[in-house]
Amino acid sequence: MSDIWVLAEARDGELKRVTYELIGAARALDAEAAVTVVLLGSGLAGMAEAAGAHGADRVLALDDPRLAAYSPDGWASALAEQARAATPDVILAPATFRGRDLAPRLAAKLGVGLASDVTELGRSDGAVTALRPIYAGKALARVRVAGKPAILTVRPNSFPAADTAGAGRLETVVPGELTALAVSSGIEAAASERPDVAEADIIVSGGRGMGGPEHFAMLEELADLLRAAVGASRAVVDAGWRPHGDQVGQTGKTVSPSLYIACGISGAVQHLAGMKTSKVIVAINKDSEAPIFGLADYGIVGDVFDVVPALIDALRARGGS
Repeated sequence: MSDIWVLAEARDGELKRVTYELIGAARALDAEAAVTVVLLGSGLAGMAEAAGAHGADRVLALDDPRLAAYSPDGWASALAEQARAATPDVILAPATFRGRDLAPRLAAKLGVGLASDVTELGRSDGAVTALRPIYAGKALARVRVAGKPAILTVRPNSFPAADTAGAGRLETVVPGELTALAVSSGIEAAASERPDVAEADIIVSGGRGMGGPEHFAMLEELADLLRAAVGASRAVVDAGWRPHGDQVGQTGKTVSPSLYIACGISGAVQHLAGMKTSKVIVAINKDSEAPIFGLADYGIVGDVFDVVPALIDALRARGGS
């Protein structure tokens, strides 16, 4: 039986959804594998219980006050020490800011390869294979990850979250000597009451068809009524109309909300790849031949400056969402 490790992502003492998605990715890669969720920090009992409730067979808790604050070299050293002793077959990390920082350091310490930002996983002749975007999302590469462990960072929302409980056996370990040359002093989140597009259940996105940055106020109003996040296409972000954190697509964030409303988005391939797993897709575009309609569950052929205000008026008449 193979052993797959999942490096957990947490914030403010709670596991992020991407951790449960990685458990799902591990199950998709090998349904018979033993899945170990690895936690680093201090006071990890609550998160360990949550990991077990979402499918972890085992929880390895590196519980030490020295690991309470994120340290790239300190955390990588602690993980490498445990990986050398346990020799897992695969290590999955989230393709988040922290995961992209930590996984290459771990791979370098273990002397193994790394596949980053992957969206699909498989096996071929015993080796782990992965699909990942290259050339700024203009092409997709199928790669083989040789060596043991195979280390991969997985894009959020690429796999469904695990929803069945596992054994959740807890093993607490105190790491040996640590050298933490750099320590994260804190995280400053952007000031916004709206959810992040990567975790939102509803997203209202705008494209070039919005005409300019000033017209996104209309989408923000609609999003507020729906308690939704505001997303954007790559063209919009490249034009400086919206921040990069709002970008949906292969070179932005992969999303999988219950409802995705695309306003003035024609449907470039790299954008569709980042939101195609949305449960319900509504497209609003005055071009009836726009590629986005080929993916949409509901299509409205019309000017966003007529359709969106009508939606806002209808929601206000109902007293909100």
